[in-house]
Amino acid sequence: MQFHGTDKYYLNPELKEIVNIAMAMDKPLLVTGEAGTGKTQLAFQISRALDLTLEEARCKSTFKGEELCYVYDTVLRLNDSRFGTKESGRDVNNIWDYLNFGPIGRAFMADERRVLLLDEIDKTDSDTQDNLLDVLEDGSFIIREINHKVKAKYMPVTVITSNAKRELSDPFLRRCYCHHIPFPDMEEMSRIVRLHYPEITAPLMDSALAIFYHLREQGFEKPPATAELLDWLGALQLDGVKPPLSPDTVPFLGTLLKRTQDLLYHKREKA
Repeated sequence: MQFHGTDKYYLNPELKEIVNIAMAMDKPLLVTGEAGTGKTQLAFQISRALDLTLEEARCKSTFKGEELCYVYDTVLRLNDSRFGTKESGRDVNNIWDYLNFGPIGRAFMADERRVLLLDEIDKTDSDTQDNLLDVLEDGSFIIREINHKVKAKYMPVTVITSNAKRELSDPFLRRCYCHHIPFPDMEEMSRIVRLHYPEITAPLMDSALAIFYHLREQGFEKPPATAELLDWLGALQLDGVKPPLSPDTVPFLGTLLKRTQDLLYHKREKA
């Protein structure tokens, strides 16, 4: 089982190598990089290319490691014990009817290999990350209420992303293969654009890329990334904008700059 990229995802040789090694070794792959460089899309495209079901967790600061595996609904069970379960079909004597499995639990219990995405793990606290250490390494977790061990039938292809908002612990990092996706240079970006817009004319792409990289050098709080570039190019083509483009009057600027202060700064500089 090898991942070679897709018609919508440019995979450079270094990333291709680490992805396939991580899959072969059943190791989590921690992907870092600037927002919009394709970290999250990597998991989606692996799922698509290899025809594997994707289990996804968009991490939050309130997440606990255990709930990514399972949640025991004690309130529902108490309610059923009081009012009955005739309509629901649940059995209050069967705790399994009150266990809701999270993305890790579903991936481990599946009868086929799946892709597991833990997106923006840096949003969670260190306790959550520590709780996941043995789970991700051993491919198992314990349902504490019944002391039952769930062992992964098939180790998922695990992709973990981080925007480096918070440092990850050394023990967590040791259990992962790590790869930083650098921001694409103009040549790589041209290839990415061609995947999404194969019919784009060379003059439009060259003119748009020149403005795009110029904007990235202006010190904005949130410089435009690949995702913004692709949205912008889509808008330009839909509106029939012709090159050359001027950096002084950038059409659809709001598709590139998303922060109010960045937009205001740009307008002041061009005033």
